[in-house]
Amino acid sequence: MQSLDRGLTVLQAFNAERPAMTLADMARATGLTRATARRLLLTLVALGYVCTDGRTFELTPRVLDLGFAYVSSLQLPDIAQPFMEALSDRVHESVSASVLDGAQIVYVARVNTQRIMGISLAIGSRLPAAWTSMGRVLLAGLTDEQVDEFLAKLAINPPAPNSITDIEALRVEVQTVRAQGYALLDQELEEGIRSVAAPLHDRRGRTLAAINVGTHAARVTLKELRGVILPELLATARSIDSQLAKR
Repeated sequence: MQSLDRGLTVLQAFNAERPAMTLADMARATGLTRATARRLLLTLVALGYVCTDGRTFELTPRVLDLGFAYVSSLQLPDIAQPFMEALSDRVHESVSASVLDGAQIVYVARVNTQRIMGISLAIGSRLPAAWTSMGRVLLAGLTDEQVDEFLAKLAINPPAPNSITDIEALRVEVQTVRAQGYALLDQELEEGIRSVAAPLHDRRGRTLAAINVGTHAARVTLKELRGVILPELLATARSIDSQLAKR
């Protein structure tokens, strides 16, 4: 188990800022000894998940198989994608779906109309759950005890000036989202970005994922987001729920 844990740590150390690393780089990034990092990297090279030129190491496309296996087993993208595309066509905005992974949301499906954020979002992209509309919806689907645990571990690192930074205020916000059945955020993740999200449920009524519509504040007012886009989003979520219930 320790070897598996360390091997995954090595894979997760690669990112946009560190697409290629030397053995010394990997040891610093993971906190592993050089000998352990070397052994794990060479094992991953043998398995085809990492390649090397003798000095630096990089991920190979085979790593995508791991993520694809999860997305395929989830079945959500295949079910939700047609509904998401239809919603995007109606509201002329980007539509996404995500699941909760620790303190982050992970995008599992997306229909992109135009780039509205400073970063490019795609399947597999991660964002902080506390300051995203989908994250708030997913947190609202947890028990009170799970929310307490999440907030107790949360590192307050607000991404935008409008971000809520008070733990108790976040707790109240999650409770509000749970009561009303959706989350609406106004420029809490990034200045100029507004979004509204709704939960997606399995056949037992448990929150499986979240779906959202992202807009730019200069183009869509809060009134339009709440009065025009939100009803469309909720209707789409209900349609997807009805299909998920048949799984």
